[in-house]
Amino acid sequence: MNNEILLGLRKIKGISDYQFGIDITDILFDEIDNIRIERSKNTNKIRYIYYKNSLMLALRPTNGLFTLSLFSAKKIIENTQTPRLRAIILTEVSDFIRKGRNAFCKHIVNIDHTLRTLDEVIVVNQKDELLGIGRLKIPIPYIKTFKTGIAVNIRKGVQLKD
Repeated sequence: MNNEILLGLRKIKGISDYQFGIDITDILFDEIDNIRIERSKNTNKIRYIYYKNSLMLALRPTNGLFTLSLFSAKKIIENTQTPRLRAIILTEVSDFIRKGRNAFCKHIVNIDHTLRTLDEVIVVNQKDELLGIGRLKIPIPYIKTFKTGIAVNIRKGVQLKD
């Protein structure tokens, strides 16, 4: 690997360590030979991270943090214990989340207590099946006490293309 690729890998691993934790970085970047970095044509800044031909992460230019893809969410689910990076919702509302609808506080059964507002969240049902990915809308203590309101803004449901 050339020096530019190594510097790019070092940067994205650093961001991932900060955002998700070292354990998740190790899961996502377990085979660095299959990692491909795509840069913006205009700014030459890192924009997308691919594992082979599957989009794994996108770097948000507004805050410099990653958004998860359905591919990376599956990889995290397969290699971590529940509820790591997850919001677990009632199985009865699974179809709504799959279609990309938001997850409401009253539907959250369990959630990773280390998550903070605006963090990336993997939404699963009670069987730990991937339903969608999104961003946490409110702090965890409020999710437990509120009976109304959106807990997770779903960015992509599994029925939508990745």
